[in-house]
Amino acid sequence: MQPNKVTPLKTPKGLSARNFTDAAEAVAYLEELYQAATDFLAQAFEQALGGGQADSRHRAYYPEIRLTTSSFGRIDSRLSYGLLAGPGTYATTVTRPDLFQNYLKQQIAALIENHGQPVTIGPSTTPIPVHFAVTGRDLTIPQDGALAFPLRDAFDVPDLATTHDGIVDDFSWRHEDGAQPLALFTAQRIDYSLARLSHYTATSADHFQNHVLFTNYQFYVDEFEAFARAALKDPESGYTAFVGPGDAIITDGDAPLPASSKLPQMPSYHLKREGDAGITLVNIGVGPSNAKTATDHIAVLRPHAWLMVGHCAGLRNSQSLGDFVLAHAYLREDHVLDDDLPVWVPIPPLAEIQQALESAVADVTELSGYELKRIMRTGTVATIDNRNWELRDQSGPVSRLSQSRAIALDMESATIAANGFRFRVPYGTLLCVSDKPLHGELKLPGMASDFYKTQVSRHLEIGIRAMEQLRSMPLERLHSRKLRSFDETAFL
Repeated sequence: MQPNKVTPLKTPKGLSARNFTDAAEAVAYLEELYQAATDFLAQAFEQALGGGQADSRHRAYYPEIRLTTSSFGRIDSRLSYGLLAGPGTYATTVTRPDLFQNYLKQQIAALIENHGQPVTIGPSTTPIPVHFAVTGRDLTIPQDGALAFPLRDAFDVPDLATTHDGIVDDFSWRHEDGAQPLALFTAQRIDYSLARLSHYTATSADHFQNHVLFTNYQFYVDEFEAFARAALKDPESGYTAFVGPGDAIITDGDAPLPASSKLPQMPSYHLKREGDAGITLVNIGVGPSNAKTATDHIAVLRPHAWLMVGHCAGLRNSQSLGDFVLAHAYLREDHVLDDDLPVWVPIPPLAEIQQALESAVADVTELSGYELKRIMRTGTVATIDNRNWELRDQSGPVSRLSQSRAIALDMESATIAANGFRFRVPYGTLLCVSDKPLHGELKLPGMASDFYKTQVSRHLEIGIRAMEQLRSMPLERLHSRKLRSFDETAFL
């Protein structure tokens, strides 16, 4: 029996840490480091596939941003980001700097300005899994056992130790070397979500915009496509392209949108604008599990806001089918976030989002002030995980709904809002009453079709107008301090 051979380790050469006081130059070097690292791994993997064997172990590292300060900096109490919690060393690993270029420039610039210190850009000590290094290239990682050599012997693979939400959920989390986190997500956690997004939505993360609408019905997708086509025909709209599943892209409002051979679990559509300032619509379908899955992964893109625009059950006899519900509180019985965000944590309404939604309703309906109450109620939205809750003994659920003063019930809104709170993404909810189960108006096919035809277009237009209002708002105003914890990361 032959003794185990020691496999030599090969890594990219000539990559060192550098200090920068210019954010654009810092990001350019991040891109250089990342490109060199992923090229190295992709070439080594391609050679190993061609030869049927890996002669060495190949490893490359994510680039990182690092900053050490002995001062509390020039603190502007109005800001919710761009400030280190106190003296110390802070770091974050970085992936896909090409995708996050604008975000990274903005966050690094704020850090340099507020603390008067250079940032250090260099290789980290966190290996890049080969699966993520070959993404977007004409290479596929075979399943375990399909290769002639053990993949783990030759390359690094995804590691749960660095793929987690520890920073998001635990303000005491630290890197292995003791450095405090500079951003909410590690590079490997981001890479994992980028891969999941492509799988669940059938569109590349490159197409996602900074303003995200979630819905639970296909009808909204049809209306969104119609709006997008009209926008592309209008040279004053500022929108440049529309993207559907399969990364099908059109820039002409009359052009056919190639249909995907098979729709994914949560198809996404993107009305693009320069600087990712457009609008993404995700049809998450029905249920809190889908709502959590979508927001878990979209959160790594650091959107400026996400809103739920879907249908709900009205719980008050004074409501009519087609009325709007603006959530300002949530009764959380979805259960999918109980281990991450206990139900006793309040999910506060965000003034900027609430005002934008109410203003958009007034603009579209041409009602305002007291008259707006004819078609819109503001109150608590209950989110549950049982689609057929009406078939249970009513004494328990109805009592809780009454005690909470809930005015509407659905299966997604509280999950989306709670994950927005958890991930520091501004959130909001505007629902439309499609049935009133407590008052004899169940959601039946005949009733639903008339309702959908008259209300969906108007409801979606309100969501889009609200997003366009939020787009014009300064980022430092939109990102509320309500979403930030005690020792918060400097990056949004």
